[in-house]
Amino acid sequence: MRFLFFIMGLMFFSCAMVGIFLPVVPTTPFLILSTYCFGKSSTRFHHWLTSSVVYHKYAKDFVENKTLPRKRKVFLLTLASSMLLFPFIMLEFIWKIVIVLVYIYLYYYFIFKIKTSE
Repeated sequence: MRFLFFIMGLMFFSCAMVGIFLPVVPTTPFLILSTYCFGKSSTRFHHWLTSSVVYHKYAKDFVENKTLPRKRKVFLLTLASSMLLFPFIMLEFIWKIVIVLVYIYLYYYFIFKIKTSE
């Protein structure tokens, strides 16, 4: 099981690195996932990741304080909203209701649960 978490940690970390250079790939969620996976698999890799500059720049505030800068919150909400728009247009009515509920929860969580830092 530790090996599976290690592989997933590497995969999520790779996605986070791609997200640094491609603006359509969110960096913060992938870094948080890789931190969790490395924490379950390897103390050494977890320590390496949490002491890296990338982690401090993109994920530390959220992991420790549940805060995100306003610019990053807006970017993540815009990205998530645009990603959900395609299935909303293409799917049947019942799935549109599900997607609307996901939208509502997404905006509720980002506005009321994640504090905004400057």
